Amino acid sequence: MAVMDNRERLLQCALTLFADRGYDAVGVQEIVEKAGVTKPTLYHYFGSKHLLLEDLLSGYFTKLDALLIEAARYNGDLPLTLKRITETCFEFARQYPAFYRLQLGLWFAPQSSEGYQVVSRLHQVQFDLIQKVFTQAVVQHGNMRGRHRAYTATFIGMIHTYIGLALNGFAELNQALVEQAVHQFQHGIYS
Repeated sequence: MAVMDNRERLLQCALTLFADRGYDAVGVQEIVEKAGVTKPTLYHYFGSKHLLLEDLLSGYFTKLDALLIEAARYNGDLPLTLKRITETCFEFARQYPAFYRLQLGLWFAPQSSEGYQVVSRLHQVQFDLIQKVFTQAVVQHGNMRGRHRAYTATFIGMIHTYIGLALNGFAELNQALVEQAVHQFQHGIYS
């Protein structure tokens, strides 16, 4: 088993603490104590708590975005594309629940907060990917024209709600929930 270096240990400890208690509730001293390093070590790798958060979230979002780019390839079959996107998000949340809890918490933080500023920029990539799917689907579903932003926000919100419910033990992120969620969503957009 490989030994975790100081940088990686700081990222993992910060993720655990931020996900458990929230970004604003955790101080640099607590992070370095949990990681078994000193403050100068944290500042050497990241420069600040804010930049540590940016690095932490960027790493996970980069992985998720790469998967979503593939899942969001639209081939004229909207239900299939929406299922692939939902499956991808659900699977990522199952693999990385602390990341998902953290980023969802930051998404609903005050707009002026450091955490929201970081996560909102990173969420924009996902929003743009999914919005492109709805824009492309207008060819087959003309009644969707001009509604792509609203559909994107609603679809992402639905996915995040189900993931939040699962993180708190009220749902299971399985194939049945994928089918149910996409079916439920589709009934509203085709009318």
